[in-house]
Amino acid sequence: MTSRPDHPHPHSRARARRHLLPNTAPWRSSRDFRLIWTSGTVTLLGSIFTMTAIPLQIADLTASPLAVGAVGAVELVPAVLFGLYGGVLADRADRRTVALATEVALAALSALLLANALLGTPAVWPLYLAAGVAAALQGIQQPSVEAMVPRLVPQDQLVAAGALLSLRWSIGGVAAPAAAGLLIAVAGAPAAYLVDLGTFLLSIALLAQVRPVPSVRDAEAPRLTEFLAGARYAARRPDLVGTYLADLAATTFALPTALFPFLAADLDATWALGLLYSAGAVGGLIAAATGGWTDRVHRHGRLVLLAAALVGAATAAAAVAPGLWGVLLCLTVVGAAHWIGDTFRSAIWNQSIPDELRGRAAGLEMLIGSAGPALGDLRAGGLAARQGIRAALRMGGLLCLGSSAALSAAIPALWRYDRRACSDQRGRDGQAALNDQPALNDQPTLNDRPTHHD
Repeated sequence: MTSRPDHPHPHSRARARRHLLPNTAPWRSSRDFRLIWTSGTVTLLGSIFTMTAIPLQIADLTASPLAVGAVGAVELVPAVLFGLYGGVLADRADRRTVALATEVALAALSALLLANALLGTPAVWPLYLAAGVAAALQGIQQPSVEAMVPRLVPQDQLVAAGALLSLRWSIGGVAAPAAAGLLIAVAGAPAAYLVDLGTFLLSIALLAQVRPVPSVRDAEAPRLTEFLAGARYAARRPDLVGTYLADLAATTFALPTALFPFLAADLDATWALGLLYSAGAVGGLIAAATGGWTDRVHRHGRLVLLAAALVGAATAAAAVAPGLWGVLLCLTVVGAAHWIGDTFRSAIWNQSIPDELRGRAAGLEMLIGSAGPALGDLRAGGLAARQGIRAALRMGGLLCLGSSAALSAAIPALWRYDRRACSDQRGRDGQAALNDQPALNDQPTLNDRPTHHD
C-alpha cells in the first residue's frame, strides 16, 4: 500500500497561495478598468491629505471642537442630494465625461484651499465651502464611476473587480493618514493641499484615456424625479433592499469612529489614537490581500449577512477586550468583515442591476453610505454620553448582530441569493422597472427561482 506523503506537494501549496491572493483578472483583461482603478487610488490618497488638513486647520483657527465637528454636517446634505442627482445623470450622460468633469472641478477646489492656506491669516469660511462643494461633486461623480465598472469588465470578473476596488480603500486608509499627519506637522497645511492638487492632475490625465461610456438611453436633460424609477426597482427586489439594510445596520451600529478619541483616553493610551483609526483599514487590507477565495463563492447574499454579523460580534467584543491590543485586534476583525460585506454587496449590485438603472442604484447606495456613518456617530456619541464608551460599543455591536439575524429571517431572498441565477432576468426586470409595469410586483424575485446548479 502506498502511504500518503506527510507534506503537501509544492504545487499544491502554490495553488493554495494563488487561491488566497486577490484575483487580478480585471486588471489584466481591461485597460480601462486599470485606468479608473489607478485614477481612483491616486485621487483617494490625495484626498486623505485634504481630509486630514481641513479639520486640523479649523482647529488651529478656531480652537473649537464644535467647529471641527460641523464639517460633517456641512458635507452630509450635499452628498445626499447631489448623490441622488448624480445617479440620474449617470443613466443619462456619458459616465466617463461626468467623472472627468467633476475631477477637474475637485482639482480647482484643491487650488482654492492651497491659495487660502498660503494667506497670512487663512479664512475659515473657504474650508467649509470647499468641504460642502467637494461633497456635492463627489455625490455627482461616484454613481458614474461605479456604474462604469460593469461596462468595462466581463460579467464573470465583477466579484474580482469589486474586491480590487475595495483594496484601494484599504491601502489608502493604512498609508495616507500617517503620511498626511507627518507632512502637515513638518510643512503645514499648504503642503497637504499641494499634494492633493498634484494627485488630481495625475488622475485627470488617467481618466482622459478611458474610452467613452455613453448611456444606453437617449440623451435627455436628467430629471431628479427619474430617481423614483430606480427606487421602485429596488423596492421590488427584496434581496437588493436587504443589501442596503445590512450596510445601514453595519455602519449605523458598528462603525464607532466617533468614539475613538475617548476610547484611547479610556485605555490610557492617547498616543495610540492613530492605531485605533487605522486598525479597520489594516483588517480590510489583510482581507483584500487574501481575498482570492471570494471569486469561488456563489451565495453572495449569505456572505453579506454573515459579514454584518461578524462586524457586530467583533464590535461587541471590543467593548470587553482586555487592554489596547485586544481592542485593536477586534477592530481589525471589524475592518476585515466590513471589506467582505462591501465586496459581496458590490458584486450583487453589479451583477443583477440592469445597466439602464445602474446609475440611480449607485445614487441610492451613496445615500445609504453617507447616512449610515453620520447616524452612527450621533448614536454612538449620544449613548456614550449617557452610559459610557464601553456600553456604547457593546450596544452597537449587539444591535448590528441582532439586525443581521433579523434580516436573514425577514428577507430569505437575500440569504438564498446565488449569482448563477441572476443574469437571465436582469434585462427583463430593468425594462419592466423603466416602464413601471405593475406586473413586476407579481413576479418572483431572482432568487425565488429554482436553480439546477446546487
